[in-house]
Amino acid sequence: MDKLKQIGAAALIAALLGGLSACDNMTTRQRDTAIGAGVGGVAGAAIGGNALSTLGGAAAGGLIGNQVGK
Repeated sequence: MDKLKQIGAAALIAALLGGLSACDNMTTRQRDTAIGAGVGGVAGAAIGGNALSTLGGAAAGGLIGNQVGK
């Protein structure tokens, strides 16, 4: 089961990095919000291990990322 989690984490990181390549036309604040949401979602999934914690982490990370460059 640990191998499956490692594969899932690697796929998530690859998807996140691929998605960030679409940030070329974003403002700094939009980019910070997207990065914060991605990092928060990964952290929420790692800590809680369910969809609600992933969503909560993404929301909190997006909010923090949005306010960082303000």
